Amino acid sequence: MQYNFSSFKEKLKKVEEFLAKEYRELNIGRASPAVLDGVFINSYGSKVPLKNSASIAIENPKTLRVIPWDKNQIKDIEKAIVASNLGLSTAADDAGIRIIFPQLTSESREKLIKVLKEKLEEARITARREREEVWDDIQKMEKEGKLTEDEKFKAKDDLQELMDETNSKLEEIFAKKEKEARG
Repeated sequence: MQYNFSSFKEKLKKVEEFLAKEYRELNIGRASPAVLDGVFINSYGSKVPLKNSASIAIENPKTLRVIPWDKNQIKDIEKAIVASNLGLSTAADDAGIRIIFPQLTSESREKLIKVLKEKLEEARITARREREEVWDDIQKMEKEGKLTEDEKFKAKDDLQELMDETNSKLEEIFAKKEKEARG
């Protein structure tokens, strides 16, 4: 019998997706609607994601344009963006809100890269935890006689191969974002 890694592969894929999502939400000095994914506004008594109550478009490389579907929410949206501490400037007008991405200084770029590295390490730790669970399961299956010793070591090699692939993908995601952050 061979060990089934499909659940483990799914979990590793989720780790990669988590890292990519976390990176998309970071302000790297370039206008990106994904930076606003974590912004929620009060809308008629409940908190809703900004993207569910307004259209968000890139006006130019340093500016986003947020046009609420209900013009009465302009002030609430502006307040939510400011409160989100993303380091963005806002300017409201009759049609909506212009969001300006400030130029990153060398100091803010270094801070951003430090955050990128921290998020990479979080993803690696999560992947390692998943690996440990699978390894424990493999050892348990061998003790129960469901796997032979040879199958256990084959599974260990396969497990390491999957981890190497995932670490490589995580490094790729990091390197791409680091390059963007450095300008």
